[in-house]
Amino acid sequence: MIRRVLASLVLVLVVLCAGIALGGHPDRLPAFLRNPLVGDKDTRVIGEALDQIQATYYRPIPKKDLANDSIQGMVSALKDRFSNYFSPQEYARFKEQQNAQFAGIGVQVAKAPDGLRVVEVYDDSPASRAKVHPGDVLTEVDGTPLKGRTSDQSVALIQGKIGSDVKLAVRHGGQTRRVTLTRATISVPVVASKDKTVAGKKLGVVKLAQFSSGAHAEVAAAVRKELKAGAKGIVFDLRGNPGGLVTEAQLVASVFLPDGKIVTTRGRSVPSRTLSATGDPVAPKTPLVVLVDRNSASAAEIVSGALQDRKRALLVGTRTFGKGVFQEVIDLSNGGALDITAGQYFLPSGRNLGGKGTSTGSGLTPNVAAADDPKTLKVDEALDRALAVLAQRS
Repeated sequence: MIRRVLASLVLVLVVLCAGIALGGHPDRLPAFLRNPLVGDKDTRVIGEALDQIQATYYRPIPKKDLANDSIQGMVSALKDRFSNYFSPQEYARFKEQQNAQFAGIGVQVAKAPDGLRVVEVYDDSPASRAKVHPGDVLTEVDGTPLKGRTSDQSVALIQGKIGSDVKLAVRHGGQTRRVTLTRATISVPVVASKDKTVAGKKLGVVKLAQFSSGAHAEVAAAVRKELKAGAKGIVFDLRGNPGGLVTEAQLVASVFLPDGKIVTTRGRSVPSRTLSATGDPVAPKTPLVVLVDRNSASAAEIVSGALQDRKRALLVGTRTFGKGVFQEVIDLSNGGALDITAGQYFLPSGRNLGGKGTSTGSGLTPNVAAADDPKTLKVDEALDRALAVLAQRS
């Protein structure tokens, strides 16, 4: 009995040692053992190439760097602008930025011929305290003229380290003044609302910045507030909204729709599902106009398209972005992640807003075209047009 136990232990040790020895050299294993243990031929050749490059290349390269570059190459080969690979370091920064606030002066701007036109000033911000108003034009930042620069380039000059100063030239009407503001952490509200009176009718404007978690509750509260204040119609402003959670798109659309289909999602690795309106709508019959632009994308297009398809609202503005696919973030064992296109979504009419494959498509065409003219000093011509259309329907 004791001899059999000792023999078994010896056998286990021999097998263990053999496994360790062969683990680093799978090519020495018989095919019937090698295939199930180390994967198929294509998988093995990738590992083989990594090993050979690391062993043979004229200078040493860490294997983790080779692995990162290999994954990046595979994702790049998809030729999909919406799919990305985050290295462990990039993914850590990405997760930090998801909850980060930016340092600036607290304004929303649009391109103007000689700088940036102020569209909105956030409450209790450096710009608000410096008495910067909508309609003002920022023409210089720290002595650098903004004329000829893109909006992104100009905004990058204004933003900076928290607590640092920035000097601006602010033109109001025909006069220019110079002010020094201290950059601060700016918290942009997810939902903002206000009321306007047009042609003797009180109308509400509700703006949604992104479809983040809980956005539907804030939209519902804002719509209730405007209706309680006497609004006879709602402009739902989705300009510049890059999208977000598809489930939030379903719930936001449900604020205005009592029932029926909103969006259908389909993909190879995810089950096909149709999301319909749910719960009690806040404003199922209130006259509604949705304001969109070229930067309204993804979940913003789902909501806009559903409301347009269902004849619940008119779209006012410009053509939307044209994103007809959705992504999934998949954590990897190295601490990185794949942000990979997993499927497509389809509006109630069956249309998909994307182009061929994952390319940008035609987007949504508004029922009424409207856009700001950068050559004028008017603050928000697109919103004015949306309000005029809504007043006619209220």
